[in-house]
Amino acid sequence: MITDFKNKTAVLTGAGSGFGLECARIGASLGMNLVLADVQQDALDQAATEMRAAGAEVLAVRLDVSKASEVESLGQAVQARFGAPHFVFNNAGVGSGGLIWENTLQDWEWVLGVNVMGVAHGVRVFTPMMLEAARRDPSYRGHIVNTASMAGLLNAPNMGVYNVSKHAVVALSETLYQDLALVTDQISASVLCPFFVPTGITQSARNRPQDLSQSDCKPTKSQLIGQAMSEKAVSSGKVSAADVARLVFDAITAKQFYIYSHPRALGTVQTRLEDIMQSRNPSDPFAGKPEIGAGLKAALRAD
Repeated sequence: MITDFKNKTAVLTGAGSGFGLECARIGASLGMNLVLADVQQDALDQAATEMRAAGAEVLAVRLDVSKASEVESLGQAVQARFGAPHFVFNNAGVGSGGLIWENTLQDWEWVLGVNVMGVAHGVRVFTPMMLEAARRDPSYRGHIVNTASMAGLLNAPNMGVYNVSKHAVVALSETLYQDLALVTDQISASVLCPFFVPTGITQSARNRPQDLSQSDCKPTKSQLIGQAMSEKAVSSGKVSAADVARLVFDAITAKQFYIYSHPRALGTVQTRLEDIMQSRNPSDPFAGKPEIGAGLKAALRAD
């Protein structure tokens, strides 16, 4: 566990907004060196300016986490500037909704590329650097946090590609935790599973690459409905991104693996696990708020 963050180095993807930006703010207040990475240049520049004004040493790099070569270059730049990082936050993510058979190949490639391979690249690039630092220095401590979602523990309808990507992040993170425990006591991992928190992810299509865009086809009805429902749920969230960032740092200090923004939502996760254990058909994830499921069904079936 890391108990003293001063002069330690944090690598944060998706650092221009949401959880990444808020973790950067906490890191700056604790005296950390900050490596800020984001695909959106203006947001990245603004974050870097803010963190430097707060007194932090900053390395700001624009990159697309789905691109292996770009994350590898980031790793080289971090090593050259600060050495091995102590906190790696594989946080960049995008959202996509709609009935699962209506998602295009480009939808799948975009969401899995960022949400899954972005995390995989971060783990692949930075974990060996951290292990080498631990081998050289018995006092070194490191922690990796991967951003998943409650959608990595549940399977709400009309958001299948996103669900798939976040289940993969949970599986990757649990395996990373176990694999690290086999080889070191100096580095550990956590998975962040937020529920509906205002972060800007519902507008993630603003950074969708041109080669994976859908300029030649209009969104389907289910995708428009899913977008509207997500925006409503996220915008009405009572837990802020800053609240979640504090939970992330608390988890690192406590060496806590699962990080939840809304622990009360775990009742629905328990029902899903009981479905699996008892070979029941999947329960309605909206059972606690049936009006949501009824509204979604009515909207999708309307002419």
